[in-house]
Amino acid sequence: MGLQTKISLKMSVALITGFPGFIGTNLIKKLFIYRPDIEKFYLLVQEKYLDLAKKRLAEIKIEFPQPSEMLEIVKGDITVRELGIENPEKIKNEITECFHLAAVYDLAVSFELGYRVNVQGTENVVNFLLQCPNLKMFHYVSTAYVSGLATGVFTEDDFDLGQGFKNYYEETKFLAEKVVRRNMKDLPTAIYRPGIVVGDSKNGKTAKFDGPYYVILLMMKIPSGFPFPKVGSGEAEVNIVPVDFIVDSICYLSRFPDEIRGGVFHLTDPRPHKVFELVQIFAERLGKKFNYFHISPEKLKRLMSPKFVQKIVGMPVQLIDYFDHQVHYDSKKAVSILSRGYIECPDVLEYVDVMIDFLIKNRKKVARQGLA
Repeated sequence: MGLQTKISLKMSVALITGFPGFIGTNLIKKLFIYRPDIEKFYLLVQEKYLDLAKKRLAEIKIEFPQPSEMLEIVKGDITVRELGIENPEKIKNEITECFHLAAVYDLAVSFELGYRVNVQGTENVVNFLLQCPNLKMFHYVSTAYVSGLATGVFTEDDFDLGQGFKNYYEETKFLAEKVVRRNMKDLPTAIYRPGIVVGDSKNGKTAKFDGPYYVILLMMKIPSGFPFPKVGSGEAEVNIVPVDFIVDSICYLSRFPDEIRGGVFHLTDPRPHKVFELVQIFAERLGKKFNYFHISPEKLKRLMSPKFVQKIVGMPVQLIDYFDHQVHYDSKKAVSILSRGYIECPDVLEYVDVMIDFLIKNRKKVARQGLA
């Protein structure tokens, strides 16, 4: 059977949460390209982000003047019943797909906020979609880090292994995925689990500097020849993925509803670099040479526990747990389908220069925490 016979060509209407976030904005642009069958987009936007959403919409219209007419901002809130939509019945009857991206992406999030947005918000989205008579597909964006404290190989079939979690972000995203999985028998669903998302591999553009950017920013502060910590063994894998790979993957996979329905797909790097290797790469690209000294994650966490120390260092203490955590994300199912579209995760060595260049030029303009 050829690929064309597998692709659904019926016209679709999509609801997207997480706009005007960075990933959501990029996803819409790529859906124009990958999914010409989508004739209407409803963009669920919190009231406090309406002005930003209108600004992003204007930018999209410059790049895509014709398709942008299909975009409609809908004021709402995933943490509210019926998603806070004024006229929910109209949207319920029209939508055939939903891309749920809205979540709190913050390692230092409190349990209360993470639970309200990530878990209860997802419950509200699921309950809304259960009332949509024409829904054909629910695309849920989870995270590879639902793996929590699990070690070794974590596959796309793995989920609840009795693992603990490094922080409330991981725990609430795990609980949110549990909500989605519990309703998969009634909702046609595909779950996507990205790794650590960084800027675009072609131009470095991102909306916030977190994750590996914390390390690069710290290196920029410290002069060459000074001490720099090597945390733990340095052998843990760091699963960095550029945002363009994530949105290309979601858009392409979404073209095959019959194949992806009920599936979980790791949008991760099959050949990730290790922590200390990346540290050395970052230093080299910054033109720095450090005197590395070994320190255990436990000791570094104790030293960084005071808030003022985290402020000076420029990173949350929760990040330290990732420096020596040994887990590998198997992505065979995702790779199998994406390879047909010649989509693969680029090696970080291919885009580290543009990533750092964008950071250097925009470090005072882009927030370290922001809309994902």
